[in-house]
Amino acid sequence: MAATIKDVARACGVHVSTVSRTFSAPHLVNPATRNRVLAAADDLGYRPNRAARALTTGRTFNLGLIVADIANPFFPPLIKAAQAQARGRDYHVFVADTDEDPRVEEELIRTFTKQVDGVLLCSPRLSNKMIERLAEDVPFVVVNRRIKGMPAVLMNVAQGARLALDHLAGLGHRRIALVSGPIGSWTSNEMQGVAAETPGLDLVFFGPNQPTEGGGLAVAADVAACGATAVLAYNDLVALGLVEGLAAMDIGVPDQISVIGFDDILPGRLNRPKLTTVAMPAVAAGRMAVDLLLQSGGEGATVTLDTALIVRESTGRAQR
Repeated sequence: MAATIKDVARACGVHVSTVSRTFSAPHLVNPATRNRVLAAADDLGYRPNRAARALTTGRTFNLGLIVADIANPFFPPLIKAAQAQARGRDYHVFVADTDEDPRVEEELIRTFTKQVDGVLLCSPRLSNKMIERLAEDVPFVVVNRRIKGMPAVLMNVAQGARLALDHLAGLGHRRIALVSGPIGSWTSNEMQGVAAETPGLDLVFFGPNQPTEGGGLAVAADVAACGATAVLAYNDLVALGLVEGLAAMDIGVPDQISVIGFDDILPGRLNRPKLTTVAMPAVAAGRMAVDLLLQSGGEGATVTLDTALIVRESTGRAQR
C-alpha cells in the first residue's frame, strides 16, 4: 500500500500541514524540519500527488522559461541554474526557444499561460507594450529588460561596457567600432548609451545585427574599412564571427584590431586568440529570476547583478 502524507507526518513527528508545506512551499519550512520530512518521505517512498495539489492550491507548480536562442552557449547555464532553483522549490520548468522571433515569443507565452504559474522571459524581443499586455494573463519576471512595474533581473551591461571601453582606451585605442545586436535589444541600448557618454573616443556604430557568429562575419568587412583599431561586440558569438571574418582578410587580432565580446561563453575561452570579454552572471540570474517569480510581494522588484571584464588575448595596444 502506498505511503500517505499522514504516514510521513507520523514518522517524523510533525503535523500533516508541515509535510504539505515542505512540498508546496519548502522555503517556509525550517531547514532541519524540512530535511527530516524529506528523509522520512524518501524512506517511505512517498511522492506528493501534483494533480491533487494543483486542485487544492490553484497552482500548477510549473514555470515557463523562454529564451531568445537556446543554441547560444550563453543560455544553457542560465537554464540549468533556473531549473535547479525551481526543483528545490518543488517546481518544474518548461523551456522554450523563440529563435529570436518576437511572433514566436508571443505565441509561446500565450501557450504557456494556462499551463504555468509564471514565466521567466530571457532577453525578450517583444516590445515592452506587448509584454505588459501579456502580463495581464500570467506573472512575468524579465531577464535583461527593464519594464516599469515588472520584476526584473538585470546584468549590469552598462558597467561591463564602461570597463571594456576603459580597457581599450588604456591600450591607446581612440577609434572604436561598436557592433550592436538585434532591433529593440536592451543590451544594445545599454552599450550604446555608455559609449555615447564616454569622452575622448571616436565611435563608429554598426547595427542592427544578428546576435550570432554569422552576424559578426557579415559586418567584418565594414569594421575593417572604417579605420577602427578596436571593436566592442554585442556578444561573444558576434565577436568570434568578427575574429573569423578579419582573419579571412589577413587582419590580425589583436595585432591590427582588438576585439571584446560580452557573455564569457566557453567557445571564447577555446578560440585562438582567446577572447577578451565581459563576463555576464548567467547562473546567478537564473537562480534570482526563479526566486523573484515565486516570492510573494516581489511585484516590480529589480535586481541588478555585477559584470566583470575578463582580459585575454584578443586585445592589445593600438598599432595604427
